[in-house]
Amino acid sequence: MVSTIIASRARQYGRIDASASRAGSVTSRNIAALRSAYWLVVISGFFEPLLYLLSIGVGVGKLVGDLPLPDGRLVSYAQFVAPSMLAASAMSGALSESTFNFFGKMKYLKLYDAVLATPVRPMEIAFGELTWAMVRGSLYSVAFLAIMVLMHLTTVGWALVAFPATLLVGFAFGGLGMALSTFMRSWQDFDLMAVVQFALFLFSGTFAPVASYPGPLRVIVQGTPLYQAVELIRGLTTGSIQLSLLGHIAYLLVMAAIGLAIAGRRMGRLLLK
Repeated sequence: MVSTIIASRARQYGRIDASASRAGSVTSRNIAALRSAYWLVVISGFFEPLLYLLSIGVGVGKLVGDLPLPDGRLVSYAQFVAPSMLAASAMSGALSESTFNFFGKMKYLKLYDAVLATPVRPMEIAFGELTWAMVRGSLYSVAFLAIMVLMHLTTVGWALVAFPATLLVGFAFGGLGMALSTFMRSWQDFDLMAVVQFALFLFSGTFAPVASYPGPLRVIVQGTPLYQAVELIRGLTTGSIQLSLLGHIAYLLVMAAIGLAIAGRRMGRLLLK
């Protein structure tokens, strides 16, 4: 009986390893694409939040003054805005990869039709693409955290603590974006997503404390995914550790799991006809 259990566990772990390897091959394909001009697209996504930080966080921050954190400490406006720009950068990188690029590969390039001719399965494609979206988001995060340290908006220690949180943000938004992409019918559908994404960018506690919003709007904002990401990263980069951070982490983990599950199932229906 013991030998049977061991053999069964070995087969199970072998299947997991094989599945991870196939998903890794999808990620490797995207990394190989960086050898082309595609790397310019990847780098370009870093500059928008940086410009917002310099113009609003530093420029307008001279007029705003200090703002309070949940623990009561006051920080400069640049310190308040920088973590939200970092969260927005991780979100934008992950969504860009898991929506526009993912949709183009699936709908027009028919790349996944060819991939499914191999042993790779739809869920493994979704996981491989989601891993790449997280990798792309991590590139932005590393560069942005380095700038924050150089500008004395955080310390090296807190930057290292915050980095895994940025990976979680990229993973969560990548899963959400991939799931949404499977419901898109044409490029015009992405216009609505762009409006929602920009609204999240403006009203997720990015530029002002959520406590300053009217009551009903405050409740809506606190339920949005970018608000969860902003509060998590702001708490870590400023050293404002609260129990509420665990709730933000749980929210993002659930969001990533649901997005990945929907994307895998929807891809199976769309591609395995």
